[in-house]
Amino acid sequence: MNPKPLPIVIVGAGPIGLTTALGLAHYGVACIVYEDDLNLSSDTKAGTLLSRTLEIFRRYGVADAVLAQALRVDEIGEIDRRTQKSTFPISLDALSDETRYPFVINLPQQDLEPILGHAIDLHPLITLRMGHKLIDHTDHGDHVSVRVQNSDGIVTQDASFLLACDGGRSTIREQMGVPVEGTSLPVKYALVDLVVDLDLENPRDYPYLAYFADPVEWMILVRHPHCWRFLYPMAEGADEPTAEELRDKSLSFIGNVANVQILNKVTYRVHHRVASEWHRGRVFLMGDAAHLITPMWALGLNTGALDASNLPWRLSWFLRGWATADLLEGYEREQKPLAIQGSGEMAEAARLSMSKRTESVSAMTDNNWSNAYTRSMLGVKLDVAGAGNWSMVTRSTRPAVAVGDRLPDYLVHTPDGRQQRIHDLCAGKFIALYFADVRRRPAVPANISPALDHWVVSRFDAPFDSGLRDRSLLDPGNALFRRLGIAPGTLVLVRPDEYIAAIELMDDNVSAQALYEAITGLPPPMRTATP
Repeated sequence: MNPKPLPIVIVGAGPIGLTTALGLAHYGVACIVYEDDLNLSSDTKAGTLLSRTLEIFRRYGVADAVLAQALRVDEIGEIDRRTQKSTFPISLDALSDETRYPFVINLPQQDLEPILGHAIDLHPLITLRMGHKLIDHTDHGDHVSVRVQNSDGIVTQDASFLLACDGGRSTIREQMGVPVEGTSLPVKYALVDLVVDLDLENPRDYPYLAYFADPVEWMILVRHPHCWRFLYPMAEGADEPTAEELRDKSLSFIGNVANVQILNKVTYRVHHRVASEWHRGRVFLMGDAAHLITPMWALGLNTGALDASNLPWRLSWFLRGWATADLLEGYEREQKPLAIQGSGEMAEAARLSMSKRTESVSAMTDNNWSNAYTRSMLGVKLDVAGAGNWSMVTRSTRPAVAVGDRLPDYLVHTPDGRQQRIHDLCAGKFIALYFADVRRRPAVPANISPALDHWVVSRFDAPFDSGLRDRSLLDPGNALFRRLGIAPGTLVLVRPDEYIAAIELMDDNVSAQALYEAITGLPPPMRTATP
């Protein structure tokens, strides 16, 4: 299937391109990242990362480095701007059982990119080449040729696949002739980053991420590690404000402060635009190249992070010969509806909510837990089965899981006595979880494949003479079992990206190997014996 052992080429070293590179390396795939600019971006852009994005960073090995530089936020404030009263705060600590990250973080994109870039510099499977501008590409069917311009001239690089992470004005998308569908609204947003003391000099007890709703002019206030960010809508047709005007507007809101320093200021259009195709041959669109969603409720970069979670494992499985090309088709099927029909509609609902418009309630409920699950993106359901069944909104507290849901990252206990989050077991492979009474010696296969592991999950510890001790997980009090809402004797197959691929009752007609093969098109590979 892949006669040439070629790297994957990524065009664009923004957050999605860098995260995708780390994802490919995590799954053992070499890649080259080309970036037109000589340095990573220093522009004022996205500033809030959600819980699901942090889980993706953990899988790819950079969560700790990101968290070390970020400000953690366990409450998303919803405040009436005129009365200054809290109306509907979202407490993210309610998600403590569900994830090791029961918070979101504030970290400007210009601070995030160097952290990702440093991790890339340390990885032997990734080459980052700055100052290389894409000229064109040619898809040959079994590989792609890419021509790039650098200071020395034109360079041609052959690649197994080409991933377009080159932004909303994607050159690759334009060369493919892929149209973009959706709208750009006739409004703009303006934001300003100010170094100002709202802790001592003019103390305010606002949450570190606060949405101030108002029918005339709403505002978003974000506490970054070293500054405060103020974001406002601009009136249609209004002149672009100066940094000083935005500073004065912000001071009129918070009151006079003696020492104020302007760091950055930017204005931008509001877009809900999605490419009509995300995959053609050996070329894939990702991030803003596939979907340009103005990031209300942090739905811009974080939606792109879902792309960087979904595609790398698929490419790895195909390049290793562990899956047929059909597996690659699932990327667009699962991610595209989340963009315009998911993130796009939620961003619009957020905008209407901020303007105190009554039609804005579709993305929220009256339940803190479900709102936290939605706003953290932990509740994103993928259309794994291709049945048109997907969602970004959770409407009930701890609903029973279904195919396409993310596996809740509950604590379990491993055979060697360690306490571990269950996502740690999805380390570059599928896992089959057999929820059964381990005392009854359920038929659980041995772990002989590098692509598929088997685990029996039980509230009873596996006896040493059961033959299952090496592949048993202790679930005290059936906590994980009860959270999943499944029947006893159920097999749950989980993908490498922690999404549930299948849920079946265990019987003679069901096997994890068959379920795996139905997804990948090939049986799970066996480990090569060591001579």
